[in-house]
Amino acid sequence: MRGRTVIIAAGSRYRRLDLPNLAQFEGVGVYYGATHLEATVCRDEEIAVVGGGNSAGQAAVFLSGTGKHVYLLVRGPCLAKTMSRYLISRIEANQQITLMAWTTIEALEGDTHLERVILHNTKTGTSETREISTCS
Repeated sequence: MRGRTVIIAAGSRYRRLDLPNLAQFEGVGVYYGATHLEATVCRDEEIAVVGGGNSAGQAAVFLSGTGKHVYLLVRGPCLAKTMSRYLISRIEANQQITLMAWTTIEALEGDTHLERVILHNTKTGTSETREISTCS
């Protein structure tokens, strides 16, 4: 074969949330990408994007175009150390995105698909339940 380009698609490993029933919701509420497929599945839904890096920021911005609202969940206090400044500016300017610092997912709930998530604020110790589709 002759060609000018070689694309190596060796796969990737996603960091999974440490939740006992995570596998139950993979593909039916929990996703590891933000493509047009996930944007369609999450259309007009409240969406949680987990992570504080550029990939999470890009996913939040992209999904804010089709979702009802996007919550960007970050374990730490802010995005400054883990995300590009241009992307932080886009997130801050987007009224469809809410940054939730110090926040983790405590539990996933639902029957055949994800229906609710329980969010935990590690700084205040408070928890809240939201009807949400998790796209991460």
